[in-house]
Amino acid sequence: MRRPRPRPRAAAAAVGATALTAAAFIAVPSTGAATAAPGRAAPVKAVPAVTGHQLVKGASSPLTIAQCQAKWGINCYTPLQYRQAYDLKPLYRAGVTGKGRTIVIVDSFGSPTVQHDLDVYSAQFGIPSTHVQVVKWGDVPPFDPKNPDHTGWAGETTLDVEMAHAVAPDAHIVLVETGVAETEGVTGLPEMMDAEKALIDHGVGDVITQSFGATENTFPGFDKGDFSSIQNLRYAFQDAERHGVTVLASSGDGGATDAVEDGSHNYPYPVNSWPSADPLVTSIGGTQLHLDDAGNRVKPDSVYNDYGAGGGGQSHVFARPRYQNSVKSVVGDRRGTPDISMAAAVDGGAWVYSSYDPTAVGWDVYGGTSEASPLFSGIVALADQLGGHRVGDIHQALYALEKGSPKFTGIVDVNDGTNNSYDGVTGYTAVNGYDMATGVGTVDAARFVPALAVTSWRP
Repeated sequence: MRRPRPRPRAAAAAVGATALTAAAFIAVPSTGAATAAPGRAAPVKAVPAVTGHQLVKGASSPLTIAQCQAKWGINCYTPLQYRQAYDLKPLYRAGVTGKGRTIVIVDSFGSPTVQHDLDVYSAQFGIPSTHVQVVKWGDVPPFDPKNPDHTGWAGETTLDVEMAHAVAPDAHIVLVETGVAETEGVTGLPEMMDAEKALIDHGVGDVITQSFGATENTFPGFDKGDFSSIQNLRYAFQDAERHGVTVLASSGDGGATDAVEDGSHNYPYPVNSWPSADPLVTSIGGTQLHLDDAGNRVKPDSVYNDYGAGGGGQSHVFARPRYQNSVKSVVGDRRGTPDISMAAAVDGGAWVYSSYDPTAVGWDVYGGTSEASPLFSGIVALADQLGGHRVGDIHQALYALEKGSPKFTGIVDVNDGTNNSYDGVTGYTAVNGYDMATGVGTVDAARFVPALAVTSWRP
């Protein structure tokens, strides 16, 4: 979510997407505000000179799990293994692939090679590719492969696009590129919210995924109990609620203290981040998958807590929303995060292809909740298609389904591990039922998608 330290990568190759100005795309003017920062992860100590989400860079081809273990001491997974793990194949056989639905991905700067890279990624695993429609919102500078902010966001963009496509291969992807990197607080967020609201107002997008965020404590006025700087940014999410658009956000990779890998903003007490903590946003936490070569689980999922830790805990800004009344014994009188979780652990990271750095073209391994949110956006797109309508704000459905039998609801409990933070602050433990380590748990898509499609928002 927050900005990682510069990643040792840069950009190159031909642009594969059609770049449009915001005005050309939706016939409205864009603003000149700023953007927010990509998903964070802990420092990678096992592999030198790699930071942020990225653990492995520039491999010539994806390796097997055994090869990853031998070379780096971690598990590395392909989209085909994810498809087996999340029980997506029955949906695909029934024609539920996200067709006719649109996923909106919001990232600063974007990547000049996003279409080419998605095409290579898709071909590697025998997945049909899709067109990525690029919308440039505001004054987006030319991509500079020597600018660590640009290359860091290019990595985030690549991860977001390829993970969403891996789950919903026939969904249309709209990538919104904005022009200023975020440095906590309100910097950059107004432009992102303006872009999201404009797209919503013009009927673009069924689900929005956001792999960025800022610690609640860093917003102006927070220390005086004045939360207006956050409240004044909620207009895009309020608009999404009115239009039935689902909004997702990564819960973070600093555990309960929202730590950043460079040592800044390490709080000695639990904190939370926005937009993940917003009651109108579905907060996506992180798990660790344990898979064999076929993608079958060799043991149940654990809480993501290896080279980072899934964010979660109580909001200091928002009171407990009504949909969390059923878990008030856990969240107390505050909004609790996450709501649900997907793969995010670095040990069990995702293979991603990129070519924006001419010195490191090839296959990378990424982790972090920046992976989890776009994965879940694909799940939502599948439910939209199956139900024939946008599922909208899914909170009420999630917490209702959590009380049912997994055999029918497809919600799979996660009850192993904690999201303790780097500095020793006690985090949250995964237990039976809802917890602030993984939310209601994770999903068996073949069961969850139909259940979500019939229990959510209707136009």
